Amino acid sequence: MTIRNTSCFIIIFVLFAGGCAALKKEPSVITKSALTKISPSKYPVFADDMSYDSLEYSISKSISYLQKVPSDRAFMFGKDSFTADHLIKSLQYFLACIQTKPSKHDLNKFIRSNFWIYRSIGSNGSGNVLFTGYYEPILEGSLRQSDEFGFPVYARPDDLAVIDLSLFSPEFSGKKIIGRCFENTVVPYYERREIELQGCLEGKSEPVAWVKDRVDLFFLQIQGSGKIYLNNGETINVHYHTSNGRPYKSIGKYLIENDKIPRSEMSMQKIRTYLQDNPKELDTVLHYNPSYVFFKTEDDGPLGCLNVKLTPGRSIALDRKIFPKAALAFIETKKPLIDGTGEIHTWKDYNRFVLNQDTGGAIAGPGRADIFFGNGIYAEIAAGHMQHPGKLYFLVLRPDAFDKAH
Repeated sequence: MTIRNTSCFIIIFVLFAGGCAALKKEPSVITKSALTKISPSKYPVFADDMSYDSLEYSISKSISYLQKVPSDRAFMFGKDSFTADHLIKSLQYFLACIQTKPSKHDLNKFIRSNFWIYRSIGSNGSGNVLFTGYYEPILEGSLRQSDEFGFPVYARPDDLAVIDLSLFSPEFSGKKIIGRCFENTVVPYYERREIELQGCLEGKSEPVAWVKDRVDLFFLQIQGSGKIYLNNGETINVHYHTSNGRPYKSIGKYLIENDKIPRSEMSMQKIRTYLQDNPKELDTVLHYNPSYVFFKTEDDGPLGCLNVKLTPGRSIALDRKIFPKAALAFIETKKPLIDGTGEIHTWKDYNRFVLNQDTGGAIAGPGRADIFFGNGIYAEIAAGHMQHPGKLYFLVLRPDAFDKAH
């Protein structure tokens, strides 16, 4: 975004030195590699609990991304580096195998003969990864404000500025400021409380739609994208555009720490129920999180950070600073099974090939992964309750098998 008054930049370094709240610092790159190559004797047993059709589709989306970047761009698997061209061949070779619908035995033999496997070091080097879930919410809305549809889904405001500090000095690499100009000074952008109660975006942001439920809008911002069914019969896809630069603070953590919901019972569904039963606390709880998300519309969706359409059950969100984007991975964790009433009656092994196609503000470090569940009742329940440990592996074609993939 172009800032019209150049004097706004004068305060940037003062803000940085003083620890301004609007400073967006990228997660620190850990000194120890996030992935470690394992010997074939430690390979997991590869199996997949889902149709290969969805895996083929997700792989094709990663390939489409990789084909748009320079062929020699480096992708790090721990301490090892592979080019985009190598990743494309790796995915194509794996795709050709699964299109033959191999048996479990043949699949594992194929992988052992042709692929190196890297395992996430997990939290504190334990190898354990916490898997959570996210989904695509569906909201009811309108293109016009009314008594029924009174909550705006804001587009990016005209006065919001994103300033890349690395342009000023290499020592600020990975650091950005999100703010606005006020009296020739860069100041933090408005926080959630100011936006919702003071109307400070009036004339600065045109809502892409208006929705009927405030809590639904809050969770749309948490998920980052969704669909809005309009009262004119149309549907629009809304996708994360930017944020106000304020730090994300979990209202779930707030409710636990204030003895509102027991930690053992915490879920998105429990939060919804609590807010419905305690409407007088709505401002206090929602405004605990000062972060606010602005949206844009897309022809399709939802889209991940690679700008490719996410595949339910196949796309995962990881820390993109330490894991190779678009790469093929394998996960071992648990998934919920629900009964006819929508209640979870058991948790089942969840072993599946996935693609690293997204990221998230709360997904940082080698011990976190977020699974995209899609939309609908099951997706919302699974994403709302998913909090299980597991293992994360990455697969890449061995260099000595590269010629076979041509």
